[in-house]
Amino acid sequence: MTEPAAVVTDLFEPPPLQPAAAAETVEKKSAPPAKRTANRKIIRQYELVELVRSYDPNVDEDLLNGAYVFAMKAHGTQKRASGDPFFHHPVEVAGILAGLKLDAASIATGLLHDTVEDTGAKLEDIRERFGDTVARLVDGVTKLNKIQLQSAKTAQAENFGKLLVAMSEDIRVLLVKLADRLHNMRTLQFVPPDKRQRIALETMEIYAPLAERIGMERLKAELEDLAFAELAPEARQSVMHRLGQLRHDDTALNDRIVAELKGKLAAAGLEADIAGREKSPLSIWKKMERKNVSFEQLSDIMAFRVLVDNVGECYAALGVIHAAYAMLPGRFKDFISTPKQNGYRSLHTTIIGPEQRKIEVQIRTRQMHEVAELGVAAHWAYKQESRVTEGRQYRWIRELLDILEHTAEPEEFLANTKLAMFQDQVFCFTPRGDLIALPRGATPVDFAYAVHSEVGDHCVGAKVDGRMVQLRHLLQNGDQVDIITSRNAWPSAAWERFVVTGKAKARIRRAIKTRQRDDYIQRGREMLVRAAKAEGLQPTERQLEQAAAELEQGGLEDMLVQVGEGQLAARLVLQAIPAPALKLPSKRAPGTGATIDAVSDADNIVLFKRSRPEPGERPSGMIAGLPSGVAYQFAGCCRPIHGDPIIGVVRTGRPISIHCRDCTTVLRMSESEHRFVDVGWSDQLIEPIATRIAVMVNNRPGSLGTISTIIGKNDGNIVDVKVGRRSTDLYEMVLDVEVKGVDQLQRILAALRANPIVSTVERTRS
Repeated sequence: MTEPAAVVTDLFEPPPLQPAAAAETVEKKSAPPAKRTANRKIIRQYELVELVRSYDPNVDEDLLNGAYVFAMKAHGTQKRASGDPFFHHPVEVAGILAGLKLDAASIATGLLHDTVEDTGAKLEDIRERFGDTVARLVDGVTKLNKIQLQSAKTAQAENFGKLLVAMSEDIRVLLVKLADRLHNMRTLQFVPPDKRQRIALETMEIYAPLAERIGMERLKAELEDLAFAELAPEARQSVMHRLGQLRHDDTALNDRIVAELKGKLAAAGLEADIAGREKSPLSIWKKMERKNVSFEQLSDIMAFRVLVDNVGECYAALGVIHAAYAMLPGRFKDFISTPKQNGYRSLHTTIIGPEQRKIEVQIRTRQMHEVAELGVAAHWAYKQESRVTEGRQYRWIRELLDILEHTAEPEEFLANTKLAMFQDQVFCFTPRGDLIALPRGATPVDFAYAVHSEVGDHCVGAKVDGRMVQLRHLLQNGDQVDIITSRNAWPSAAWERFVVTGKAKARIRRAIKTRQRDDYIQRGREMLVRAAKAEGLQPTERQLEQAAAELEQGGLEDMLVQVGEGQLAARLVLQAIPAPALKLPSKRAPGTGATIDAVSDADNIVLFKRSRPEPGERPSGMIAGLPSGVAYQFAGCCRPIHGDPIIGVVRTGRPISIHCRDCTTVLRMSESEHRFVDVGWSDQLIEPIATRIAVMVNNRPGSLGTISTIIGKNDGNIVDVKVGRRSTDLYEMVLDVEVKGVDQLQRILAALRANPIVSTVERTRS
């Protein structure tokens, strides 16, 4: 029964590094890889069973035979877009899983994964016939096309979120899903053109990184190559053509390099298996783009893998190679002592090797190589029912779940997830020596959230190798990071501009939204108190809850948020209280109790002029686009200054409120319920306006004087200062500074950031 084994092995066998015999061969290799999989032999029932038996002598034959027959009957005469029987797809998926040497439950799931969605079969039928484990796995893999969602992008995010929850319970869900996606990508040419780009992009951005995260290098490489062929066919064709020319120009180069490396190691008493390979077309193309060089300028297109018996021989082989050839500084990586998050272990070095060729050499044990190729599948104990989602290499799943929990919108979750999966890593240490892996470009804030969400939420400063640094400082490999926290601290909106991890972004956004909601609740309560006091009323909490129910609000807090945002008038809340004694007099100006002097109608906007001004009220002058004499106020929720894009919001009986156009309060307002005025800044009258900045400074003598001097040198005028001690190392200062516009404010912020005593500085709008 060698034939089926050969078929499945070929599913993952990477193309060997060998010369192309003729131009026809080069053109054939340059063709989109999906087209090379047409008319594959379908594994028959007994062949599949024998294949699994080859690595699992105790295979549950009844389970596999039953799943094979059930799927065949369920799919019946259904056809795929290629015209092939639909049943061919689950059999191919099962073959891929068998090639990974997975357990019978996983392979049965591969056979059954489309039955619940695409046939009349029910999940209860699967559970009754094949047990709870298979039913749970099938349920986790089942596509979610029947769910009514707002958009294709939302559907993608929702589906991925549910896949994440399912695979957190059992990693086999992800393995089956990846096998399913791999076969779909192999037959992508039969899909309508308008869907190919979306599927290929989803594969490149989600499924290939997921495969990499669980260490399945072969599967990841094929997914990327298939997606690359669809997304950038001309680019891939160009790279493949150049690789073909390279093979043709020197047919024996690979063999000569392998022979010389083997000779060097053998002379030192080391027996090793050495194989050469070309880097993938996508990695070559990315490097050409990143370094802005041509194919001819790339000198490390080839990589050579050295396999030895144990870890000691890995380092011995490295010493032999470095002694024989010049090493390129900065190109050595030790993933044996500090493995990647997916469990990958190997030594990487780049040398000027045989024939003065620049080559990359990877040195690992044979066991490490199996893990590198098959990832989590290499660890799978097919005789056990234990769920393989524990251990350091699965920490990223818990981090993605944390992102899911703290992200309000599906699209935001998907974007943050891509950040969490995509980037190269940098390794840093806690003061206790714990290793934290982060994306390249990470900051102390990213580190704080990687340690624990609460540490990130209460972070106020950081020390790197014992030295105070700004929170936007870029961490390097080997940095020891000590996070300074305070119970009174809260995430800053400015952090979102420099953090790079999805978890940090999700937590910061969630914290800011929570803080804004608390602010709106407090502001709404204050507005109700003022409105009630003006009418000589004193409503109770219970009466306000009754008003919330009368106005069909979600509850008292939701109503207070609406009032605080300006979307619900305080007088309407008071009028909604059932008690007759609390009804407002009908002849008073809305919201103030003042008498109405006059009503003007300019551009269909009704404005009230009152007998007494409100605090902070200004006559029109700085604002262009308002009728002469109309009163306005600058909104406290966003604190606009000259140069900010602004908009006016008409409030019945009150001054027009001037907001920044990107103000969250304005963005939540509907045009059907609010009247907006298109306004701008007047060039004739530019007066200083107070804006608020928050500065975190090192606790040194003279810090306040230094901050004041910097602001003064940039013509800013400090009108209020609040200083709160956060730790022995840092202070936070909140300053109200009068400036004449955005340009001046940016100069002040830049000057403050440039000073070494400043850890962070931001404009704050609360």
